[in-house]
Amino acid sequence: MLYQTKRSNRAWKPIDTAPTDKDVELQASDNFGPYTLTFPCRRRDGSWVNSRSLGAIEVQPTHWRECR
Repeated sequence: MLYQTKRSNRAWKPIDTAPTDKDVELQASDNFGPYTLTFPCRRRDGSWVNSRSLGAIEVQPTHWRECR
């Protein structure tokens, strides 16, 4: 699929609405445009970590959505 419909529950949501202690997909942006991180992430104590390694992520996410 090349795009998401507006009715899809997988639409990107603003990062400030992300849940705490739940695995989510994150989107970030750089000079080349938006991109999706390839691993699930989780917000803990006000910061973001890789859910698998529990290491801090080095990007500032802009959007989130539920994991597939």
